[in-house]
Amino acid sequence: MKRSNRLVLLVGVFLAIVAFVGILVLSQNGTTDDETVRPPTTGPVVIATAEIPLSTRIRAEQLTTQTLNLTDILPGAYTNVSQVVGQIARQPVAVGAQVTSTITSGGVQGQITNLTCPLTLRCVSVQVDQVSGVGTVIKTGDFVDMVVGIAADKFPVITINPDDDSIQVLAGLNNTSVKLLLQGLQVMGTLLPPPAPPAEGQPAPTTSGPTTLNGQQQIVILAVTAQQSEVVKFVQLDGNVTLALRSPDDFIDPITGLPIPQVNIETTGVILKTLVDSYGVLPPEVVQTVTPAAAP
Repeated sequence: MKRSNRLVLLVGVFLAIVAFVGILVLSQNGTTDDETVRPPTTGPVVIATAEIPLSTRIRAEQLTTQTLNLTDILPGAYTNVSQVVGQIARQPVAVGAQVTSTITSGGVQGQITNLTCPLTLRCVSVQVDQVSGVGTVIKTGDFVDMVVGIAADKFPVITINPDDDSIQVLAGLNNTSVKLLLQGLQVMGTLLPPPAPPAEGQPAPTTSGPTTLNGQQQIVILAVTAQQSEVVKFVQLDGNVTLALRSPDDFIDPITGLPIPQVNIETTGVILKTLVDSYGVLPPEVVQTVTPAAAP
């Protein structure tokens, strides 16, 4: 009995040693496997398979996903097609180009690094503020209409004395005139003033964030025809300009991506008489008073 017990004990010790060695080997192998894991060197990126014109909504059939070396992927590149579809192209995209956040945002708002005018058109700039320029949030690739106001002093009403041909300007008449003058102008770029330097001890201001009412000015560069450039210059000299923002779907079919022929909407223009006749604005009423005659 004593010899049998001793044999069982030896077998148990042997099995314990084998188990310990096995665990040690497995543990070392696991450590070795972890040490051999390398960080990825490639990644997915969204690539344009067709030309994407400025101002168009990006469609799924214009995109694909490729795997590239991480060193070849541009900053801000999208990794999934779903992140891009439906967004407005703020820059034209060539076939094979990576689609980045700069293409969908236009880059840093209010800065221009490159400006290319469409064929046969001219690029002119107009200055607007937060009231006349849609909050100064107009971006490259937008479409706008130009509303022009001509002040009353530009339309003087005069009388000529037949005796001496002298001229007299009639006062008290409202001759202000407003007209939606140019429609469907494409925005090729915008300029905003640089942010004010931070106060001492304060962090630098960010280039993006909510719009605040601070009287900010903006330069908007528009693509116009030769004739339209003359109109813009005239109203800059003798009038004032307001830009009205349009939907890009008025000009580019969101399904096919093809341009839609522009349809100019006929407007009447507005003067004071228009407001009275068509919108029910009440003109002031003449009040006549009778002064009693003096007693003889």
